[in-house]
Amino acid sequence: MHKANLNLLPTLKVLLETRNISRAAELLNLSQPSISKQLGQLRSEFGDELLVREGQRWLLTPRAEALAAQLADSLGALERLYEAPEFAPERCERVFRLASSDYVAQHILPDICAALARAAPRAALEYSLWDKRQLPQLWQSELDMVSTITELVPDQIRGLHQGEDRLVVLMGRHHPLSGMALSLEDYLAWPHLQVSGGGDKDSPVEQVLAPRGLSRRWFARVPFFQAAVEVLLRTDCLMTTPAHIAWQLSREHALSFCDLPFATRVQQYHLLWHQRHHLDPAHRWFRELAYPFLRDHLQFTLGESRKQLARGPQASR
Repeated sequence: MHKANLNLLPTLKVLLETRNISRAAELLNLSQPSISKQLGQLRSEFGDELLVREGQRWLLTPRAEALAAQLADSLGALERLYEAPEFAPERCERVFRLASSDYVAQHILPDICAALARAAPRAALEYSLWDKRQLPQLWQSELDMVSTITELVPDQIRGLHQGEDRLVVLMGRHHPLSGMALSLEDYLAWPHLQVSGGGDKDSPVEQVLAPRGLSRRWFARVPFFQAAVEVLLRTDCLMTTPAHIAWQLSREHALSFCDLPFATRVQQYHLLWHQRHHLDPAHRWFRELAYPFLRDHLQFTLGESRKQLARGPQASR
C-alpha cells in the first residue's frame, strides 16, 4: 500500500490554484527551489506531470484538474479534524451519568435535573448509587462523574473539592439520649444503624474503636437514608452520619443529633471524573452545571449543623 506524503498537499493546492511556482513560493513563504523540489515529489507521488510549461504559462494536466476539484474538500476535511469540538447545550442529546448516594438523589439531584432541563432540554441524566470501592476502576466505567467521600484521589482522576464534614450521632427525638451529651459508654450501649448504600460514611469510627478493642452492636444495615429515617423513628437505634446530613434529616423529621463522644478524622467530599473526560466540552459543561449545587448544598447544611451543635445538644431536640 502506497504511503502518501500528506505534508505535500498544501503545496499542491496552492500550485493548482496559482499555476505559478513563484507565486506559490511567495504564498507559502518558501523559496522557489523548495517549491520546485516539492513539485517534483508530487509528480512522483501521483505519477503525472500535474503542471506542464507552455511558454510563460503553466497548464494543468487532466489529472491535476481532477485533483483540484477534490483537493479543497479533502484538505477541508483534514483541517476539521484539528478544530476544537464545539458544544451547544440546546442541541445536546447526550446521556450524562452521575453517581452518588440516595441522599444526594433526594436533596440535590432534583435541582441539577431542573437546571439541565432548562439549559439542555434534549439531554438526559442517568443516576446510580455509588460504591467507593469502584473508584480505582472509574476508567472503565460509563460514569461521567461521581460525588463521593475519599481521602486519596487515585492517579488519572480529576476532581473538584466540595468541602469537608465531621461525623455526629443521629437518633429519634423520643430516644432516652436525645438532647444529652453522649459518653463513650452511652454510645456503645445502644444498638446502631448504618446506611450501606452510596458509600461508607462512618468508617472513621472503627478506626478509633478497633485499636481499643471496642465495637458497636449493630441492629440493622439498610441501603437508603429514607429507610434509615423510618427505623430511627421507630426504634432506639443510633446512627453515625455526617453532620450536614443529620441537620437536613432532623429538619424534616422528629430526629435529633449530637457530637460523637470521641474525635474522628474529617471527611473530604469531592466531585470526581476520569482524566479521559477532562477536556471533553460536553463533560466540562455538565460538571460546571452540577458542581455548584453539590458544593452549595454541602456548605449551607454544614454551616447550619455547626450552628446547631454550637448551641448544645438540647438545640437539636
